[in-house]
Amino acid sequence: MDKANTEVIQIGDIDVEINRRDIKNIHLSVLPPNGKVRLSVPNKTSEQTIRLAIVNKLAWIKKQQVDFAKQERQSIREMVNGECHYLWGKKYRLAIKKPEGKFTVTAKGSGQLELKVNENTSPDNCLKLLNRFYRDEMQRSIEKLLPSWQKKLGVKADSLNIKKMKTKWGSCNIQAKRVWLNLELAKKPPECLEYILVHELIHLLERHHNERFKALMDKHMHNWRERRYLLNSLPLAVLAQT
Repeated sequence: MDKANTEVIQIGDIDVEINRRDIKNIHLSVLPPNGKVRLSVPNKTSEQTIRLAIVNKLAWIKKQQVDFAKQERQSIREMVNGECHYLWGKKYRLAIKKPEGKFTVTAKGSGQLELKVNENTSPDNCLKLLNRFYRDEMQRSIEKLLPSWQKKLGVKADSLNIKKMKTKWGSCNIQAKRVWLNLELAKKPPECLEYILVHELIHLLERHHNERFKALMDKHMHNWRERRYLLNSLPLAVLAQT
């Protein structure tokens, strides 16, 4: 986003990031993990209109921030034996073992996440290996989901990529037809990944989170609100390691 069109104003005790963009409507977001407030507005929106938009939603903003503050956080990843990790919503205990060949990560039916590395491998390198494992898991799931959902929705993404994202579960560049999904989704139940994938693909039909967007979500995924609630109720990642 163009930094020249971004500013921060304070209303009461809340800092609000204002993004002036080539859009028609005002859009307010309270973002995880720390409740950052972002207001996207049309380029020529007056300061008075901006302040009114925030003041009218102050109670809602503060409730969202309180909810984020209460939400469970994952602990700092130390990459040691017995540490708790998640894969597709299930809890695993890390088991570090000596490699028989190349370094690998394997999810065992016993509830172990087996990490085979040399004993002198640093925690950072262990974490990078684990993140590659998560990426591969997500890629396989996406390859199964994407063709059927694109056919059902009548859309085609020119590219779909995975990356670490601090404040979003996914994003869609409408012009480039490029979809990004947050790597953290590999830790959540599979229905959460599917919900975000469909959410971003529907943006290829409707740019904004308006009534038409919700109607399209209702039509194609009747329980999307339940999936959204599940996703937002699960432990958040550690910000320093995302």
